[in-house]
Amino acid sequence: MGVGADKKAESTSSKFTLQQLEGKEEAELGHAEAVRPAKDDLQSAEPRETWGRRLEFVLASVGYAVGLGNVWRFPYLCYRSGGGAFLIPYLIMLFLCGIPLLFMEFTVGQYTRLGPVHSLAKICPLFKGVGLATVVISYVLCTYYNVLMTWALYYLLHSFSPSLPWQSCNNTWNAVGNCSTGFPGNATHLQSASQQFFDHKVLEMTTGIEHAGGIRWELFGLLVLAWAIVYFCIFKGVKSTGKVVYFTATFPYFILFALLINNVQLPGARDGILFFLMPNWSKLLEVQVWVNAAAQIFNSIGISFGSMISMASYNKFNNNILRDTYIVSLANSATSIVAGFVIFSAIGYMAHIHNLPVDDIATDGPGLVFVVYPEVFSTMPVSQLWAPLFFIMLLCLGLDSQFAMVEVAVTFIMDGFGKKVLHVFKRKELIVLAVCSVGFLLGIPHITRGGIYVFQLMDHYTAVVSLMFLAFFEVLAITLIFGVRRLSIMLENMLGKKPNLFFRVCWQFLSPMLVLGILISSIVQYTPARYGKSYQTYTYPLWAEVVGWFISLVSIIWIPLGALHELWTTEGSLLQRLKKSITPTIDLESVSEKPSGESIALFAAA
Repeated sequence: MGVGADKKAESTSSKFTLQQLEGKEEAELGHAEAVRPAKDDLQSAEPRETWGRRLEFVLASVGYAVGLGNVWRFPYLCYRSGGGAFLIPYLIMLFLCGIPLLFMEFTVGQYTRLGPVHSLAKICPLFKGVGLATVVISYVLCTYYNVLMTWALYYLLHSFSPSLPWQSCNNTWNAVGNCSTGFPGNATHLQSASQQFFDHKVLEMTTGIEHAGGIRWELFGLLVLAWAIVYFCIFKGVKSTGKVVYFTATFPYFILFALLINNVQLPGARDGILFFLMPNWSKLLEVQVWVNAAAQIFNSIGISFGSMISMASYNKFNNNILRDTYIVSLANSATSIVAGFVIFSAIGYMAHIHNLPVDDIATDGPGLVFVVYPEVFSTMPVSQLWAPLFFIMLLCLGLDSQFAMVEVAVTFIMDGFGKKVLHVFKRKELIVLAVCSVGFLLGIPHITRGGIYVFQLMDHYTAVVSLMFLAFFEVLAITLIFGVRRLSIMLENMLGKKPNLFFRVCWQFLSPMLVLGILISSIVQYTPARYGKSYQTYTYPLWAEVVGWFISLVSIIWIPLGALHELWTTEGSLLQRLKKSITPTIDLESVSEKPSGESIALFAAA
């Protein structure tokens, strides 16, 4: 099925607002104006497109949540934070923070039928800058996230060679004097063949960020290809994305389970899995382990990036988002745990082959999927089969996340400037092309010979520093200022029943406290960006650190700027302006579909 356009039902009742409904047990049908006139946006002029089927929304959301972090971050974090014992704080944080906040974002997006910028501006005008900040951070992230897809494409193409090029030291890019065909263990002067392939062949990396070294033209061409794939998957909006996710969101699971079945049969796999799961109960007494669990849930599900709000805005008004919330959250966590078995069974096998401790091989981040795992394939039976399948899986995992992040920017443009921009570009497809083209240009610094240092700097100050500030202010605006009571009415309007006590308690108390705790911990335990480990660690110069903080401020700055703009443009005394700025402007007549039967009767008395 294609995308259905919701037809706006003509309502014979007069306008009434959410704020007025709250103040009365029985809503009176009369001529009550909204607290503030709604903004003139594209939604009011044209019906908003919707997902062709509910399954498309679920698959797109699962595909966005389940990304590369599930493969390279969670397994390493789990064994470093107490092994099987880490699953206790992880699951607690999932139910107290992850599920409630995802449900909150789905509610906001589906009810307002707007992207994060305009939906948050209606919910809490004082913090309208939070919505814009989420768009900025998502777009900044997508400019370097696609570089990972570029590397994956490079490895995929080279995995079809007669012999895997990272399996030996007899290549032109190898430094023969310190190259090892296995893992060097404690021999700090040696590098594995796969590490040298990544450093000297793929990246041709320089000695630091101050040495750009020129563009890697092979990666340049693959970056063009990566962005072209993204464009042709999303250029028709949810109409095209909804079809693509049937493959990109499901295919990784076939590969993941195939790898799991293969890996657990390898010698040494049991030791790797035990190393991954062996509980260290004393770790539960460390505050940082609980903070790590909350941060992993938060980052993995993708809260505060604006993508979940944006995708939910294309739902039908009465879609059961509570069911979808559970599906997305639990699928995300289950995938992380399965990926842990896949990764550590393979690492245990490598430890057995090279007679090394598992701890000497285990790592996280790009090093796991572009150095350690390629080395694993070089010793596996039928390596020519597993290597291409693994990198295709990485491409699918990354592309789903990339779709959602780019779509946030497109949704913002169409919601806020649709008529004006379409007057210039004529077609939405050209707007998407412009967004992708700018993202490609901003990604070029990452595929220079010094690009890995730029990549690490961007990732540290975007995904680590900025995100928790945005998350805190988003939760503050929605759950505390807009209020749990209003949020409950929105859900009752859509689903015909209020959220249960568990969600109301989480929104009112537990989730804000957890987010604040993560933010404080991130500030207290802040460390500057680094690249590499131990003796090979590269320390960034001061000017690069300044650039990193500027990258953080590119998104964060919109929060105070939005608040100042709202207070400046609102009339009255300072106290009156502040009161108006925290008053929601949601007009129930502005939604394009109305619930029927029981939920209508809830708001309109005879």
